[in-house]
Amino acid sequence: MATDPICGMNVDETTKFQLSHEGKTYYFCSGGCIKKFVSENDIPAEKINLSTGSPKWTFYRNKTFIVSIILMLLVMVSYVLPVLSAFRHSLFDYIKMIWWAIILGLVLGGLIDNYIPRKYISHLLAKPKKRTVFYSVILGFFMSACSHGILAISIQLHKKGASPASVVSFLLASPWANMTLTIMLIGFFGAKALFILLSAIIIAIVTGLIFQILESKKLIEENPNMTAIDEGFSIVDDLKKRMKDYKFTKDSFKKDFTGILQGTVALGNMVLWWILIGIGLASFASAYVPSDFFTKYMGANLLGLFVTLIFATVIEVCSEGSAPMAFELFRQTAALGNSFVFLMAGVVTDYTEIGLIWQNIGKKTAIWLPVVAVPQVLLLGYLANLVF
Repeated sequence: MATDPICGMNVDETTKFQLSHEGKTYYFCSGGCIKKFVSENDIPAEKINLSTGSPKWTFYRNKTFIVSIILMLLVMVSYVLPVLSAFRHSLFDYIKMIWWAIILGLVLGGLIDNYIPRKYISHLLAKPKKRTVFYSVILGFFMSACSHGILAISIQLHKKGASPASVVSFLLASPWANMTLTIMLIGFFGAKALFILLSAIIIAIVTGLIFQILESKKLIEENPNMTAIDEGFSIVDDLKKRMKDYKFTKDSFKKDFTGILQGTVALGNMVLWWILIGIGLASFASAYVPSDFFTKYMGANLLGLFVTLIFATVIEVCSEGSAPMAFELFRQTAALGNSFVFLMAGVVTDYTEIGLIWQNIGKKTAIWLPVVAVPQVLLLGYLANLVF
């Protein structure tokens, strides 16, 4: 398996979406990611060697399609086996609750993907200054990707010169403070979702500022790529130029619509199957896990918070997949703090993310991430259980 250099998805090397550049072959999940790669690396059209080969990719290998078929089969079987009827009802309840948020989130993600150049983010985060921590959190709102996709983007930002502090802040804020998932969480939790979002932002900022102190004291690695900052680039000037050069015509409308659609589909391919897995698991929990299990072991107390933290650490689920599971936990226990801990643990204790940070940024940064972030997660989770 190869990794898409744009969105971070794992890609089968038999895919038709391949591009050879400067003696290296890159693999992509879609044509949209290829276009972004070409644009971001300023590759002239005449130097592009796009390989279509003999693709083996077919629709039935799409993960969203596979998960959808499994859920559909379970629903169909439920009409024959009464034991599955409770699962069917729970699944339908979740879909009714969240379908609008999923569609709206994906479309907004497509808009952001089409109109917000990633080089803006790279430029702002590549400066080793305190304000980059706040930039990291703000710009995380404009990144529509699951936590695993955000991790790949974060590593790329590090390679472009972003400091470890800004990378960590970006990594902590993006999965929960981005526009797409904000809408999804509101669909589940209503106004209480604002606590989750604000708490994620607070943790991202505090952790980033602490990491800047650690970096100043040489307790974590410095980024050797910091000299690669393009000081001459101005986002304001670039925006003015783009607006001046933009002409609203039939062709430009068609191009924008295609770009938004491709961004929406690419985001859907990245996160939709995780959302369906999360809804499926939450439906099973709602239908078959006794409510006293949640209240006994994952209730609104310190033991429940630690059990939730351990449980979430073991489960490898993307951020969008965690949302419905966190809501089911909240529905069973009425403990918003536990749901918050469940969501944040996927970022601060996930072994995949810590391992990649260890490998690409440094072992000190990887070790300090849970040391600094986990106490904040537990503290805010405890406060949430007291207040709500």
